Amino acid sequence: MTGISRSGLGIAVAGAAGFAIATAGYARFVEPQLFALRRIELPILAPGSWPLRVLHLSDLHLLPSQHRKIAWLSGLAQLHPDIVVNTGDTLSGSKSVPTAVTALGGLLDVPGVFVFGNNDYTEPVRRSPHRYFLPRGPRLSGKALPWRDLRAAQLEHGWLDLSNKRGDITIRGQQIAFGGVDDPHTDRDRYTDIAGAADSHASVRIGVLHAPEPELLDRFATDGYDLLLAGHTHGGQVRVPGIGAVVTNCGIDRSRARGLSRWGSTSWLHVSAGIGANPYLPVRFLCRPEATLLTLIAKQAPAG
Repeated sequence: MTGISRSGLGIAVAGAAGFAIATAGYARFVEPQLFALRRIELPILAPGSWPLRVLHLSDLHLLPSQHRKIAWLSGLAQLHPDIVVNTGDTLSGSKSVPTAVTALGGLLDVPGVFVFGNNDYTEPVRRSPHRYFLPRGPRLSGKALPWRDLRAAQLEHGWLDLSNKRGDITIRGQQIAFGGVDDPHTDRDRYTDIAGAADSHASVRIGVLHAPEPELLDRFATDGYDLLLAGHTHGGQVRVPGIGAVVTNCGIDRSRARGLSRWGSTSWLHVSAGIGANPYLPVRFLCRPEATLLTLIAKQAPAG
């Protein structure tokens, strides 16, 4: 090998190492702070209906030290949504409930509904990233979290707990029928408690769950829910160009790890990429933390 080729190889290796370090630094320190608002219009209401603005929040994973995230979240109240849907994993530590109340801020004065995620019940734990690529094994649980206090804080502001429950909210004369299940990732879901046809007289029927497990999504769709809202996947958290999400941490396929897609012939599914992450794995790459404002609008009237 000539001196020139060795020199070239050294430059290439140094360049690759520098790129890897820069990418890791971006994924750890930059992108997790690049909070984004995704806006989607969905023609799902009957012709002539008023639009309904649904703010979908998920996977806040809040800690008191996360001042930038808290400020960004509280600013979402300026969107003036008609309703807020929180699909769980709001907490990440034992002191996170006051933080959640501060972060949600004025949104708590808006009608809302919620379910819980696995990290509302127990603290996230340190785990090797390779475990996400293995079949689901024994669950690693951290210390118990004050989920009851979180529930009380949301209930005090009039939000509906949809943990294995149904509920209705009326906005400008339009009834929204909700059905929800508790966290399926920790086997707390009991769909049998809400099973049966969704209210056919409602303007729209929305199913709410934390982890988008296909078996549950199928049951919601079969019962006539128009829109299904979930989180948990973090959008894959790390996405590869040309591939997308590498893992979903649940049964849903990688192509649906975030965003809007069809589920069956009659339902829409929106999976939020979420706003936070496990504090022991606080990285994001090509998957910015997000909230989503879904504007439900009227379908076009049939021609003729």
